[in-house]
Amino acid sequence: MTLTTWLAFFAASWAISFSPGAGAISAMSCGLRYGFARGYWNTLGLILGIMAQVAIVGIGLGALLATSELAFAVVKWLGVAYLIYLGVKQFRANAAPVTDVQPGGPLTASIRELVLRGFLINISNPKGTVFLLAVVPQFINPANPVTPQYLIIAGTLAFTDLVAMAIYTVLAAKVLRLLRNPVHIRWMNRGFGAMFVAAGAFLATFRRSA
Repeated sequence: MTLTTWLAFFAASWAISFSPGAGAISAMSCGLRYGFARGYWNTLGLILGIMAQVAIVGIGLGALLATSELAFAVVKWLGVAYLIYLGVKQFRANAAPVTDVQPGGPLTASIRELVLRGFLINISNPKGTVFLLAVVPQFINPANPVTPQYLIIAGTLAFTDLVAMAIYTVLAAKVLRLLRNPVHIRWMNRGFGAMFVAAGAFLATFRRSA
């Protein structure tokens, strides 16, 4: 991969990482509920999910999702169900402000849970796989070894996502945590819950042919 090609992909990666979607919603909701230090672990899961998506595309399984109606439908509806589950869970979340969270308290989530949550969000999104399947090959030179090129692409996406999700998480943790009224927190939780459900509904409309 030439420097010019990488710079083009690097620019595209920022747009991909900052684009609104389930990952951004998850980052903000984790920042709101758990604060930045703990909520940012969700980003590790999101990135692991992206790495898995790139690997799927790289070894050719992405083509299966793009051509198999059954495989695509199974992954899609699993993703829809998970996003709606997260939406309902967020909608019903405790209305305590972020600064009131104590170790072992009702809003505490383990690092493993947060990482798994992020991973499941990205790995169960076939739209992401099909998108990468359409975009990534444009930056791959088949005349050169492809594995190093995919590693560069994965690393680039990981870097831009680390930055983008950090911004989403810290905005929620530092700005939204100023809300002290439980009524406001409750409605904020309901807002994020509705966004998760909306993301699931949007994913449900996505078609393999797209």
